Amino acid sequence: MRVYSDAQVKDALPWNELITQLREAFANGVSQPLRTAHTIPVPGEPDASFLAMPAWEEGGKLAVKILFIAPGNSARNLPAVNASVMVFDAVTGQAEAAMEGGELTARRTAATSALAADLMARKDARNLLIVGAGTIADTLISAHRAVRDYESVQIWARRPEQAQALAAKFDDSVTASSDLDAAIPEADVIAAATITNDPLIKGALLKEGVHLDLVGGFTTDMREADSDALKRAARSIIVDTYDGAMAEAGDITQPLAEGAITREDVVGDMAELCRGEAQPRTSDSQITVFKSVGAAIEDFVAARMTAAS
Repeated sequence: MRVYSDAQVKDALPWNELITQLREAFANGVSQPLRTAHTIPVPGEPDASFLAMPAWEEGGKLAVKILFIAPGNSARNLPAVNASVMVFDAVTGQAEAAMEGGELTARRTAATSALAADLMARKDARNLLIVGAGTIADTLISAHRAVRDYESVQIWARRPEQAQALAAKFDDSVTASSDLDAAIPEADVIAAATITNDPLIKGALLKEGVHLDLVGGFTTDMREADSDALKRAARSIIVDTYDGAMAEAGDITQPLAEGAITREDVVGDMAELCRGEAQPRTSDSQITVFKSVGAAIEDFVAARMTAAS
């Protein structure tokens, strides 16, 4: 069995190839039961979460990712997401590879978001806003730039020094913003990767035609955009998977419960989008939303690519 470090995983997952393989996998499908999740109490801090996410291709490979998500790690300057992935032969059950899951999770998440943006955002999108400055936010910048030629990228974070540090890793077109409400109306694409229960993105501030990418929330309590943002994207909402997003994504379940949106406003999942069966954007003025909670198919693709490298 081969063991891969985060550095080796990164080398095995170039953006263009990863995005292409994700599109093919979503269109063709793999077996991926709904992930199992457990709440882990942490004294004096927000609860942590433990998840297991398997996916397999009949007669091919099986990949399973296990994650421990600790929101309190931000105060310790540690990654919030800790993960490992294993790859098995789906016929014999033999373990073939094990890999650190941090880089894999970040890259497959960002690549899926970039894929959705490529299929949903306006072709003339020039201004990208990143909300958050953690590991996922870092990869979102590079992934989104692989599918659009952005003239400017702004980064906002609750801790301005984090946004400034992340911006410093890129060229001069990437800058830190201290005012989220001022940055939102300027953005053609907004990609949010935060762990918050209080919406940061106000629908009233979104300009016509913007594409909103919501990555961070993965429970029914978490949400990054308010109900008005989802309401303004009526009939133009895509989720990564119905089973995951309709059950676990607060950005979807809460507006549904409030009556701000209806089930019909979610017009497709990534499989339907990649097959051309869902058409969320029919005009340049539409506001579109992609809500990701993470899907095992994404881990499967990234793990398979890594194991084959």
